[in-house]
Amino acid sequence: MSYINKKGKTTSWRKMVIRQQVSEVIANNQIKTTLTKAKETRKHVDKIITLAKKDTLASKRAAAAILLDTSISTKSQLLQKLFNDLQKKYKSRNGGYTRILKLGKRQGDNVEEAILQLV
Repeated sequence: MSYINKKGKTTSWRKMVIRQQVSEVIANNQIKTTLTKAKETRKHVDKIITLAKKDTLASKRAAAAILLDTSISTKSQLLQKLFNDLQKKYKSRNGGYTRILKLGKRQGDNVEEAILQLV
């Protein structure tokens, strides 16, 4: 995550942003964000879906440590969706659970935007 480093942004801030975005992707199946954040979040979403495919108590606890409550669902609802729905959906897939669609540059600050969505 070194390419997101900015002055005034601590490691705890970056980790929390990633955790929020991973939770939102699982809840909504897609999010709109900057390209660099989408690339970093993609790694973590793929990792948490791989944990769900293992379906052990340790993997459930590891996923619970990453997920956060969102505006539309709680942590327990996200875990249930992850281990029931997404696990079955991606059972035969070996990786690449997400895609990034580039949207172009944002009007205000000229930052490249993207949509991160589950395949």
